[in-house]
Amino acid sequence: MNHVHHAKTIDMTKGNTWKLIITFALPIFLSNLFQQLYNSADSAIVGQFLGTNALAAVSSSGNLIFLFNSFFIGAAMGAGVIIAKFFGEKDFDNMRRVIHTNVAVGLISAIFLSILGYFLSPYILVWMNTDKDVLPEATAYFQVYFLGIGGAVMYNFLNNILQAVGNSRRGLLYLIISSLLNIALDVLFIAVFKGGVASAALATGISHFVSMGLCLLFLLKKGTIYQLKIKEVKIHRDMLICILKYGVPSGIQNSVIGLANVFVQSNINSFGGIAQAGYGIYGKIEGFAFLPITSFNLALTTFISQNLGAKEYDRARNGSRFGIICSMILAEIVGLIIYFFIQYIALIFTNDANVIQYAKDQALVACLFYFLLSFSHSISAVCRGAGKAVVPMLVMLIVWCVLRVTYINIALSISYDIKLIYWAYPITWSISSIFYFFYYHFSDWIHGFEKESKI
Repeated sequence: MNHVHHAKTIDMTKGNTWKLIITFALPIFLSNLFQQLYNSADSAIVGQFLGTNALAAVSSSGNLIFLFNSFFIGAAMGAGVIIAKFFGEKDFDNMRRVIHTNVAVGLISAIFLSILGYFLSPYILVWMNTDKDVLPEATAYFQVYFLGIGGAVMYNFLNNILQAVGNSRRGLLYLIISSLLNIALDVLFIAVFKGGVASAALATGISHFVSMGLCLLFLLKKGTIYQLKIKEVKIHRDMLICILKYGVPSGIQNSVIGLANVFVQSNINSFGGIAQAGYGIYGKIEGFAFLPITSFNLALTTFISQNLGAKEYDRARNGSRFGIICSMILAEIVGLIIYFFIQYIALIFTNDANVIQYAKDQALVACLFYFLLSFSHSISAVCRGAGKAVVPMLVMLIVWCVLRVTYINIALSISYDIKLIYWAYPITWSISSIFYFFYYHFSDWIHGFEKESKI
């Protein structure tokens, strides 16, 4: 029976720490790389075939989509922390109850977000000072995108189950399939059928549902400890409370970052469509710096949750150090590559020299500080894994939202220069890193779960 229990899982409470973290992080890194490639393919195909306005419409999408989607990604992370903790404790009955509650919450979230995004996106785009020439295409893109966002939301909730039990390879496989499908559909709809910018959103929506469907089919398979049974999908009140307890702070943390970025985007938009396109291209390129950060962070959260569930405290502490250092080194390497080659990388998206100049200006300000961005995210991941999700929520709310927005307002009132907006990022990354440094070294995060009543 034990063999069945642990089929297709990785128990991170035993074995070589750094090997386990890398084995777990690598498939996530590759799956995020594919996701980033197909997000960039969207922009590159739109930019080359449909021009700068269409490119600006798609490029500006990242922050608004993240704002809508981020809360639910955080909630799914909360479920992942609890699933990993029960897995570490070998409490499989409660683990299954969390899994089925998690899927029910995912379904409700997917429907809610589709409706909300479809109806609100036109108003938010106007509020964000979206350039008049870009607005019609941006509205069309967003409304179609949100009709298909349910697939992405459900995929996140389902994939979090697999990641919590140490299986990060399935998500990689399904994302590769959906990424390649997305690129093929982009070319088909835009280059062959001559569809507009909304057809790029349709291609993305279809591929989201494909990755969700594949993940669902895998979880329904018999013989695993985390098998999903459709008739058991319901909300268990005690498990919902746990998911909300750990998921809501992560969701709020993501949302405040998203909200601050939408505010930044609205200020960028006031500089016109070319600045908007340049900022969007830089955002796509910066996404590659997030690949090592995201992959090591998810590995860290799962590793910490499983080991604290198994009361392996020294192991949790050593693993956290290794993950933080790897993430910082890799993020800084990506930063240096972007710093020196931004001009050539931007040509993938557009041949417009003015758009490229905006992207280059931002890269030269921000890229060398990626190690600080990585440090903040890594400590945040450790806190989440230790059941301390409120700490990063407060740091991000105060520093990445309130301070960032205040700085931009003051800076632009003194001098209306777009480079002052770019500096908002390294400045707030530095401040949050100082907070996190002291918290990590001087608080007792390692006993985070025990100080509370047992989940």
